[in-house]
Amino acid sequence: MSAPFLYALVGIGLFCLGLYGLIVQAHLLRKILALNVMGSGIFLVLVALARRTGEAPPDAVPHAMVITGIVVAVSATALALTLMLRVAAETGRAELSDDQRESH
Repeated sequence: MSAPFLYALVGIGLFCLGLYGLIVQAHLLRKILALNVMGSGIFLVLVALARRTGEAPPDAVPHAMVITGIVVAVSATALALTLMLRVAAETGRAELSDDQRESH
């Protein structure tokens, strides 16, 4: 098993773990963390795909996409945390219950 294949497998595992957390958890902070875990899995897969066979240097485009994605993920996380705090201030809770989901 090669290193890029192992990285891709771990990235897919992280993505699946984050997707599970996003679906199962009701607390908004846990949902935000699950989105970050999913993003980390995607970044790991992109880095694994950047590897070329032979002596050729790795492709720089996926690496640049990962760096840009990290910046966007930090900004999106800050926005999501701000929105979570506003929801918590308005409702008194930072989670989504089944009652709120069905009424809208």
